[in-house]
Amino acid sequence: MTATENNPANIPAPKKGAPIGMIALSIILAGALIFLIVRYFDQKNKMQEMETALTQEKDSLAKELRLLVVGYDTLKTDNDSIKAGLDREKNKIIKLLSINASNIQLIKRYKGEISTMREIMKSYIVQIDSLNTRNKYLAAENSDIKQQITQVQSTNTELTKVKEELNAKVEIASVIQAKNILAVSLNKKRKETTKINLLDKLRICYTLRENPLAKPGQKEVYMRVLRPDSLVIATSPDNMFDYKGNKLVYSATRTADYMNQDIEMCIFLDNTGDFIVGNYSVELYLEDNIIGRTTFMLTKR
Repeated sequence: MTATENNPANIPAPKKGAPIGMIALSIILAGALIFLIVRYFDQKNKMQEMETALTQEKDSLAKELRLLVVGYDTLKTDNDSIKAGLDREKNKIIKLLSINASNIQLIKRYKGEISTMREIMKSYIVQIDSLNTRNKYLAAENSDIKQQITQVQSTNTELTKVKEELNAKVEIASVIQAKNILAVSLNKKRKETTKINLLDKLRICYTLRENPLAKPGQKEVYMRVLRPDSLVIATSPDNMFDYKGNKLVYSATRTADYMNQDIEMCIFLDNTGDFIVGNYSVELYLEDNIIGRTTFMLTKR
């Protein structure tokens, strides 16, 4: 039988080997696709792991930065220079917190900066501790000095008090006193009399005592004659002198050249017509001090 007879429709016979090539190619493509899919998911997993690690690093970085901020906040000092440095470093940290680190290189860089900032903070801690120690020492030293000053002031107060007491004693001791004071009423013949109708003038004699502590020189003695009714007899309304910050009326005055030795003196007062019967007081004043007193009496005719 011929070939024509076996294939009356003249259908071409399939080629052998073509299906096998297709199958092999399909298998290869399928394998490649599977490999790519596996590789994709593997890369995706790795990317997720890296993203997770990056997020954790960022969170850790932010936590460290916040801890650093708290650390800088706890550092207190009155030193303006150190305070300015602390504020400057704190502002750097706050600025880093506001930056979104998107890759591992930036995170590593910021970690390095955090390490540097931590070392800087340690140096500030040392400086502040040193200053605090110094301040405590100075405070203790200042307290000792204040105590010493208080003691010195107390001593000075005591010395001032003693000095004032000594000055007061010297001042008292330097007062020139009068002794042997004698008031005598005289008539026109310079004879003593107590009769008021015969009175012409008063004579008050005294001795200024010797006093080596007194200042020598011209000394003015003021005399006050007080009537029984306490009225001061004066020859003029202008007879005024200062005594302990007040103005007093005087009857008569006398100046003496005092040379620190006893000096006898007399002061005379004319009858002004103001005399009355009774007991009189006589007071002598010198340099803001009463230096002596005496009395006398006038009777009726």
